[in-house]
Amino acid sequence: MDEIIRVNDVSMRFNLAQEKTETLKEYTVKLLTHKLFFNEFFALKHVSFNVHRGESVALIGRNGSGKSTMLKVIAGVMYPSSGNVRVNGEIAPLIELGAGFDMDLTARENVFLNGAVLGHDRDYMMEHFDRIIDFAELRDFVDVPVKNFSSGMIARLGFSIATEVQADILVCDEVLAVGDFMFQQKCHRRMEEMLSGGTTLLFVSHDINQVQELCQRAVWLDHGNLRADGPSREVCAEYVEAMKAGQA
Repeated sequence: MDEIIRVNDVSMRFNLAQEKTETLKEYTVKLLTHKLFFNEFFALKHVSFNVHRGESVALIGRNGSGKSTMLKVIAGVMYPSSGNVRVNGEIAPLIELGAGFDMDLTARENVFLNGAVLGHDRDYMMEHFDRIIDFAELRDFVDVPVKNFSSGMIARLGFSIATEVQADILVCDEVLAVGDFMFQQKCHRRMEEMLSGGTTLLFVSHDINQVQELCQRAVWLDHGNLRADGPSREVCAEYVEAMKAGQA
């Protein structure tokens, strides 16, 4: 099979200040006089795995296990402290829906802005505009500034843009929690359509049933370490048992 993502010995280190500083001035003075000390925190520790074109892979694990950090490294939002990631395709990141919106612009304007960020020209976005707005169920709000939208409306627009435009890899972090139940079902069907069309999926969710429905394979991260990698039902069952036993 054609390899589309290779994660090679990736570690991500963050420096956490040991003591609280009240002001930016105090922080700067301590930093310049070498009186500011840090604790090292590793969100990821020497993680390696690869993904083949057309695979659907879930990253599972408890909060703080490194799942979202791993997605951001793969999407190019963050750079690893060591190791490297190679991606052979275009990514549609659904990590923080609506994070790239300009709140002062309307939904219409943000569609074209986001399209440009994803590398699509105005003609391409014009061709897909009606489908984006109709899927997001925002036809009555298309010329309203996004700052007046609810968080659910913003998430729906973000999901619709990211999944309407063509991409080789869909990177999703808890995005199927957007909107009401009916809209969640619609999002689920959209993702299944993309998978049947050959799109590669990287998916993060705490909903184990959803993981098993959408993903063939699961990668279990535990405190930044890769603990298991295999068929989703087997890895999910191992993860649930470990959770029950207090071993995860």
